[in-house]
Amino acid sequence: MEVMKKKENTSRKMKGGMITMPFIFANEICEKLAVVGFGANMIIYLTNELHLPLTKAANTLTNFGGTASLTPLLGAFIADTFAGRFWTITIASIIYQIGMIILTVSAILPQLRPPSCKGDEFCKEANSGQLAILYISLLLTAFGSGGIRPCVVAFGAEQFDETDPNQKTQTWKFFNWYYFSMGFSMLIAVTVIVYIQDNIGWGIGFGVPTIAMLISIIVFIFGYPLYRNLDPAGSPFTRLLQVCVAAYKKRKLDMVSDPSFLYQNEELDSAISTAGKLVHTKQMKFLDRAAIVTEEDNRKSPNLWRLNTVHRVEELKSIIRMGPIWASGIILITAYAQQHTFSVQQAKTMDRHLINSFEIPAASMTVFTLTAMLCTICFYDRVFVPIARKFTGLERGISFLSRMAIGFSISVLATLVAGFIEVKRKEAALTHGLIDKGKAIVPISVFWLVPQYCLHGVAEAFMSIGHLEFFYDQAPESMRSTATALFWTSISAGNYLSTLLVSLVHKFTSGSGGSNWLPDNNLNKGKLEYFYWLITILQVVNLIYYLFCAKFYTFKPIQVHKTEDLDSKKDSIELVNNV
Repeated sequence: MEVMKKKENTSRKMKGGMITMPFIFANEICEKLAVVGFGANMIIYLTNELHLPLTKAANTLTNFGGTASLTPLLGAFIADTFAGRFWTITIASIIYQIGMIILTVSAILPQLRPPSCKGDEFCKEANSGQLAILYISLLLTAFGSGGIRPCVVAFGAEQFDETDPNQKTQTWKFFNWYYFSMGFSMLIAVTVIVYIQDNIGWGIGFGVPTIAMLISIIVFIFGYPLYRNLDPAGSPFTRLLQVCVAAYKKRKLDMVSDPSFLYQNEELDSAISTAGKLVHTKQMKFLDRAAIVTEEDNRKSPNLWRLNTVHRVEELKSIIRMGPIWASGIILITAYAQQHTFSVQQAKTMDRHLINSFEIPAASMTVFTLTAMLCTICFYDRVFVPIARKFTGLERGISFLSRMAIGFSISVLATLVAGFIEVKRKEAALTHGLIDKGKAIVPISVFWLVPQYCLHGVAEAFMSIGHLEFFYDQAPESMRSTATALFWTSISAGNYLSTLLVSLVHKFTSGSGGSNWLPDNNLNKGKLEYFYWLITILQVVNLIYYLFCAKFYTFKPIQVHKTEDLDSKKDSIELVNNV
């Protein structure tokens, strides 16, 4: 029996690694092709096909984006608690598929949309029933993405064994190439898929991403025999709550003079500390009371609502320490969200001809963001990191905190530039007497928008990947899905903040004669540049806040197990369980 167990253990360790990457990346490419093809042009679909006012359409999208980025907390809880990441991704993908099918059908059947209109005709807005179908499809895709987003990154990263020095160095590279594959598929979506939607039809335009999603599910399931599937270690939220309750119950106890007297139990923590044990830190000492042993406590079989190990206390401390850095990402997403709303509307009013016979779809302008992001990732991985490594001695070139700071700084420049470009666009409209004609094409090239799109792409390559690295690296190992969900919740908060900001600006800047910074029907009469500069000011304040948080951040303290110790530990646990 012991020999059989060792064979099973060896077989398990042989799984994972680079051989799984084609399946995971193929899944990510198809899935992102579906997601972006589904949403990149949605502002045009809502305004042109469902005839929603611009601000209502923009807020619908940011609310949907916020909800879709909030549901990862639920998906992470399910994956980390009992389902595991593979099955969570699979079931969530099927739910997403159903939502896409519903939207595709609604785009095909005329009775599920309001009547079409042309020019200055009165456009009837979608009725409650038609909007209900839209919201149901968006809700299903939001819940589906909630299971996919927090798990795919963690699932891919865990294919590399952190206890193996040769594989551990591959993890940070995985994040770069994960984002590269994601950006590549998004590039296809905002060119090919958006072109189909604008020039062939919305039914086919939504149908292609729906088929791509189906392919992603099949490919992902096909790779199942090769994956390293780590067993869920129980609810991380329950453990965090237990530490809080235990610390509260013992709040009146005097703190121990020596941290070595705090409770340790390697056997109890074995399932949640396979790669290393978190060691005691001096911050947030009030939580250490949860690890003080009293006469009422049973060391061998403790009541976890009264007594917790140092490792579990440090899990909570790690999550709390990550909070300020998490919050710093919200404003950047608020700035980035405008690319899919007001920037698309800007592009729609400009001359988009590449040649006389070809016109770039407005939503396809994000191709410049994605191209800049992909080029930056390649440059960062192949040029920047090897050079920086010589100066810093770090395997990854620079720390993820430094990488994020660079991204924040470039994002400030992006929104600043966007404001000046809008000024130039409106000057062209004024010169040609088009201020009162909101649907007219202003004779100014859409390529004036390229700098702001490219700067956003460069900023994302630095900040978003650095943010993702930060969450994965600094989270307790048993909470990797939850940590990735935190990345998406910052995106959620950024989208909701965008909704709030747009609503407040639209409300408080309205004046006599219908004047408004963000008018519904005519950007030429608005002050969109003021809105961009308002976001710029918020980003500058956010950058200062981030630098302060990064300076005083305490990295996760971990005592890493040696590989041979870890193997013998796993074997002994398996033998005990077998007995």
